[in-house]
Amino acid sequence: MEIYTVGFAGKTAEAFFGTLKRAGVGRVVDIRLRPNGGLSLFARGTDLPFLLRELCGAAYVCEPLLAPTKELLSDYRKKKIDWPEYERRYGALLDERDIARKLDRKLFDVPAVLLCSEAKPDQCHRRLAAEYLRSHWPDVTLTHL
Repeated sequence: MEIYTVGFAGKTAEAFFGTLKRAGVGRVVDIRLRPNGGLSLFARGTDLPFLLRELCGAAYVCEPLLAPTKELLSDYRKKKIDWPEYERRYGALLDERDIARKLDRKLFDVPAVLLCSEAKPDQCHRRLAAEYLRSHWPDVTLTHL
């Protein structure tokens, strides 16, 4: 099972969709807390399904089980917690939600990408979600686009 991750911040639409197309992504799994947020530009959840289908031949699904809570995201952005604490709390959230059992593995029956906004995966929940899945599902390979 191949799981990719990608963020759209700092990318042009051409770079973003071109990356997905070259990777052969068949499904985008949006794991943002607010997929229709005002800063999303071409990646708004209302427009993204059409753009993915037309430009990449890929499907779109929003998966809130992998989104952080509003409180967790707020605490991190307001610097009430540091990144190691965010990682710990997000991992605990995934455990609490029983992600390894409840998340439908069929989401990944085609090459799929976990989407959020952060430009790089190092301090982003998409990396944490992908690593969590890899640690619970034995056949996962992980690539950050």
